[in-house]
Amino acid sequence: MISVITPAYNASKHIRTSIDSVINQTFKDWELLIINDGSTDETEDQIRMYSDSRIKYFYQNNKGVSSARNVGLNSMSGDFFCFLDADDYLPNNSLECRYNKFILNPDIEFLDGKVDIYDPYLLKKTYSWQPTFQGNPLDQLLKISGSCFFSPTWMIRRNTKRIYQFNEKISHGEDLLFFIELALSDGKYDFVDDVILHYRKGHSSAMKDLQGLENGYHLIYESLKDIDKIPKKKVDQFKKITRSIIFKSYLGNYQMINALLSLTKKW
Repeated sequence: MISVITPAYNASKHIRTSIDSVINQTFKDWELLIINDGSTDETEDQIRMYSDSRIKYFYQNNKGVSSARNVGLNSMSGDFFCFLDADDYLPNNSLECRYNKFILNPDIEFLDGKVDIYDPYLLKKTYSWQPTFQGNPLDQLLKISGSCFFSPTWMIRRNTKRIYQFNEKISHGEDLLFFIELALSDGKYDFVDDVILHYRKGHSSAMKDLQGLENGYHLIYESLKDIDKIPKKKVDQFKKITRSIIFKSYLGNYQMINALLSLTKKW
């Protein structure tokens, strides 16, 4: 079985497209765990329209995406699992193409694929992301190279002896830290050539997102310092890379003061 974990917060506009994309999969042995993270719109009403026994619904007061994903991780039954945000959707063969490669390659622990990025209305594909890396992804993740990380797109072969958990203190970049922690096990990353996700690039506040991302990178850096398996020089490299990303991102959004302040903040 493949477990698909979907956190949802005020997702009533798009949640049915996301759910339908799972129902329409060519691979049928799945469960969809939807965690309503305290939505105040009609998200629950939209989910309740489905009677498929493979869809499992959870509700919690608003605690954030990491907490919602943890509910799914703690409740899943699958041999493999992946995440699907409530405003994105899967191509029909997304689960099957990755499942088949997992079965043929028992040494693979993490499996990714091509992502098509669309405008907020799914009217135009703006660009595609294609992974290029094969092997243990730890060093690539610490470099944030983009060769094996776009968003939480990985499908993961489940180890029943392992506890899977997101850091609930982090609201931006939490998926990066989650994957880094998984990669510490020396597991192998690979990818399929198929498109495995249609990603909706939504409207958001650049100021809010960049400040959140800056805080997220800082918290990830603090977490990495406590991991003995990661050498200090690689932790320091992560700090240098992320501070450069934040500085350039502020400049790219014409936020000169925040760009300068990001260089003076103590990490």
